[in-house]
Amino acid sequence: MLRVLLNRLLTSLPTFLGVTVIAFVLIRLVPGDPVLLMIGERGASPEVIAEMRANLGLDQPLITQYFKFLGNALTGDLGTSVISKKTVVSEFFARFPATLELAFVGLLFSVLIGIPVGLLAAAKRNSFFDYFFMGGALVGYSMPIFWWGLILILVFSVGMGITPVSGRISVFFDVPTVTGFLLIDTWFSEDGFEAFWDAFKHLILPSIALGTIPLASIARMTRSSMLEVLREDYIRTAKAKGLSRVRVLYGHALRNALVPIITVIGLMVGTMITGAILTETIFAWPGIGRWLVASVTARDYPVIQGGVLLIAFAIVIVNLIVDLLYMWVNPYIRDLMS
Repeated sequence: MLRVLLNRLLTSLPTFLGVTVIAFVLIRLVPGDPVLLMIGERGASPEVIAEMRANLGLDQPLITQYFKFLGNALTGDLGTSVISKKTVVSEFFARFPATLELAFVGLLFSVLIGIPVGLLAAAKRNSFFDYFFMGGALVGYSMPIFWWGLILILVFSVGMGITPVSGRISVFFDVPTVTGFLLIDTWFSEDGFEAFWDAFKHLILPSIALGTIPLASIARMTRSSMLEVLREDYIRTAKAKGLSRVRVLYGHALRNALVPIITVIGLMVGTMITGAILTETIFAWPGIGRWLVASVTARDYPVIQGGVLLIAFAIVIVNLIVDLLYMWVNPYIRDLMS
């Protein structure tokens, strides 16, 4: 097990290196000077601008700036925000629980609905349910998050008044930050269930908007994987023994169909984080997606470079967890990896 983890970490090093290059180069291709944005084009003399650029290290050659960034990153120093003057690491982890909570609830929504829908579609192949659910999955997969999010706001917040429009919790709740996960902090706060319910209502629309595309992918993969497993000889043997349809589907077929489903769920984590950038912007969710968008607008180089690198690290960790789940679900894969 330890050898597998070490091998995965070693093979991830080129990925990290590529991410640092992409994050460093792409932000510098965006027009605009962070120094001029900070002080204004008419706010200082050329001498002051040159001095500020030197203090930020922007007067050095790009290759020198890159290797300086890479060396600092290896020591855990991802720099300081040009705008807020706070360290990138502290700002990232202050906002990461909000994004993680949104991504987790969105993924939970997609899994709890996607797997049963795919399972039912496979069990009722070529029926009305199959065509209806898979057609709906195709529509869900094709909808852009920004459009779907606005539709949800217009219908459920503006039209019906059921859910809040934006934010994580109403302003009249004063919940102390303990874990950073608002559903947990509100539950143990003085307001208790009332604050928890308010925070949960704020999560509903962003989670649906973020989880719709993963839901469609999980449903389609579950259906395909189940149909493949249901053709196997041991399934026909189980049916011949007189086992109930429910036991055949859940006890035999689903467990063996889980490996590709877990693969899709693991890959969806990256989709959830990148999708959170649009979702958090639409719903004014105070997470890392909205933070990165504001940093791009402000040309805050350290935040963008460090934020992208930390997101890549989180995705690699999730992929390691997915590999461990492979070994738990399928003993054959565990023997190959050991």
